[in-house]
Amino acid sequence: MSLIPITEVASKAGIEQKYVIPYGSYKAKIDLSIMDEVASNQDGKLVLVTAITPTKAGEGKTTTSIALAEGFGKINQKALLCLREPSLGPVFGLKGGATGGGLASIAPSEDINLHFTGDMHALTSSINLISAVIDSHIYFGNELNIDPNRITWKRALDMNDRALRNVLVSMNDNKATPREDHFTITVASEMMAIMCLATSKEDFLHRIEKIIVAFSKDNKPITLKDLKITHAVMRLMKDALNPNLVQTLENNPCLVHGGPFANIAHGCNSILATKLAMKLAPIVITEAGFGADLGAEKFLDIKCQEGNLKPSCTVMVATIRALKMHGGLAYENLASEDVEALKKGMCNLERHIKNIQKFGVPIVIAINHFNTDHESEIECLKNWCKEKGYVYAFLDGFNKGGEGSIELANKVLEVLNNQPSFYKPLYDRHSPIKEKINKICKEIYGASEVVYEKIALEKIKEIEDLGYQDSYVCMAKTPASFTDDATKLGAPTNFKITIRDVSLSAGANFTVALTGNILTMPGLPRIPAAVKMEDEPWM
Repeated sequence: MSLIPITEVASKAGIEQKYVIPYGSYKAKIDLSIMDEVASNQDGKLVLVTAITPTKAGEGKTTTSIALAEGFGKINQKALLCLREPSLGPVFGLKGGATGGGLASIAPSEDINLHFTGDMHALTSSINLISAVIDSHIYFGNELNIDPNRITWKRALDMNDRALRNVLVSMNDNKATPREDHFTITVASEMMAIMCLATSKEDFLHRIEKIIVAFSKDNKPITLKDLKITHAVMRLMKDALNPNLVQTLENNPCLVHGGPFANIAHGCNSILATKLAMKLAPIVITEAGFGADLGAEKFLDIKCQEGNLKPSCTVMVATIRALKMHGGLAYENLASEDVEALKKGMCNLERHIKNIQKFGVPIVIAINHFNTDHESEIECLKNWCKEKGYVYAFLDGFNKGGEGSIELANKVLEVLNNQPSFYKPLYDRHSPIKEKINKICKEIYGASEVVYEKIALEKIKEIEDLGYQDSYVCMAKTPASFTDDATKLGAPTNFKITIRDVSLSAGANFTVALTGNILTMPGLPRIPAAVKMEDEPWM
């Protein structure tokens, strides 16, 4: 398989050349002015790809999303794929890249995983410009009366660097005000969330104006508009707001724009890319990060409401390997045949299915094949799906590309044509913040109790007093469990979720609730992926 020029990919997607901004031969940005031309087109149907609780055995949401697009290509059904951009943190850390796997991949893979078209650099620069201006403002007289101890805006870096979680700034300068500061990973910042939730460049500007960066000494919120640098940020972000176009290995078009990290962010690609795709194709495939308790919940409760999107189908990715781990089998033994462990682990899949059913969206289970799967295990999972009355498909996209994805494409198409979606969000966004948090924790995670630390309760009251009771809730939780304890696999019951802190992202219109020991700046593992690249050719 060989790549074709990005201009040809754009033509396949129905994008005129005047809107294509090439970044070399195989990637491009799409000028958002195209939205005026396609505005009257009928919206395509939206398919969300999500998954069971992830394990290190692998699930493959991105691989499945790409495979589904290839499968539609094989049955001559036009579809457009919308994926999230990789972050350098996981690329050089533990997870690796985010361009799929095997014959279900997008390309040019290394370009996409690394600098791509510069979106992450634009975001990081914008975030750090704001921090620099805040400290400079205090240095030169502090006209806004900013309280240095109540600066809520964090610096950012698109890299896992635990040493920067808590830092001291403005040291050894008699004129400056030393203070404690913090770094977050770029993709978990409010700026990334705003890029992904904005519906136009004008909406992006309106949202960043509302960002609360600090509080004054008399307890008044200080916004980005108060700093008078919103237009400077717009200049940095101007090109980043245009969606990126690449291709699959079978030359099908794919829009890649924003949105990783559904454990500490909302984890969905941009509304701009999704809406553009829906105007260009009758079927649009998109993904949400980590398990359905995180990415899918945020997609359905936050992105769909903000973008006025009504998903028509959900694909739930499950692997036999991961289900066996949820059933208690050790990672080292996953290649061995163990139907009993598989059966025990199916409780995880079932809870995710029942959760999605609460949103009223039809589901297709994708049994994502690994070469270590045994026939007895595959048949066991298929029979379980049949007995439960679930629609399912066996998927072998990693090994066979589009040819191995035809069954899934046909099943999804059948659901789209025959099963109506009755999508509705889980909670009423106008209800109190605690009520929304409790509903997610109890109805999606299965918690029996939600415990709030004192600082969390104080901040919830402050957020509501500021007039943001109607904000959505973006939970920050370990992706490895329904609980806030990463070691609890399967489908635990009778557990508590602890809300240790909350923060307001006013421009994104959501309140972030931090659970357990979740961190917004990850660290590198003992042997990071960067070290493993030492034996690979770099040219």
